[in-house]
Amino acid sequence: MDNTAAAIDTLKRALKLNGFTYTDAAKHLNLSEASVKKMFSTHNITLKRINTLCEMMHLDFIDLVRLFDESREKISHLKPEQEQELVRDSKLLLVALCARNRWHFDEIVEQFDISRAECYRLISRLEELQLLELHPGNRIRLLVAENFRWLPHGPIERAFKKKLMNEFLQSEFDQSGEFRLYLHGPLTTGAKETLSRRLTSLSHEFAELLKESATHPISERKNVGLLLGMRDWEPLFFATHRRR
Repeated sequence: MDNTAAAIDTLKRALKLNGFTYTDAAKHLNLSEASVKKMFSTHNITLKRINTLCEMMHLDFIDLVRLFDESREKISHLKPEQEQELVRDSKLLLVALCARNRWHFDEIVEQFDISRAECYRLISRLEELQLLELHPGNRIRLLVAENFRWLPHGPIERAFKKKLMNEFLQSEFDQSGEFRLYLHGPLTTGAKETLSRRLTSLSHEFAELLKESATHPISERKNVGLLLGMRDWEPLFFATHRRR
């Protein structure tokens, strides 16, 4: 993510943290809600409008800059050897994923066959990997950025493709709360770029919903898998039937 996109995502996060919605922003900017949503999704907001939204939140512009700097200081990728250590220890990976998904310390111990002493030990290893910090009251503070991603073709991604992808896809996706959508068709370069931006925006929205859901009891939350992918591709049978 470039600095402009990251800065505007910081503004979006500040709105949510201060209890404001797109509707509030639209009223304050004298725009339609659809225009505000497009403004955020395309990362196209003027400095004047950013200042106006800061005034609405009673937030100094310098505070917004601080939020932005804080997000930039966090890591966006691990080193290959760090990911390899997670892959080697399934419990370490489990705790890392739970922490990334904003589980609390007590929730991890309550839901999994991990004692408090073992959880402390695993979190200590994750601190050494600079993924998180454990603060007083067993509060877990993430040290990874909002746009954190596993390394392309790295140990975690290879493990996912080898063990988890088929497991995830072995479903009819016909139960309540399940959804599957397959789309295929020719798009222009401009249309593909637009779709790519919107998929990226959806991944940011998922991260925001994770944070929002973390304020609710664990009994009200269920793990959700979401797989997104896009590339230039056509089914093999297209090629076999093309006129030569």
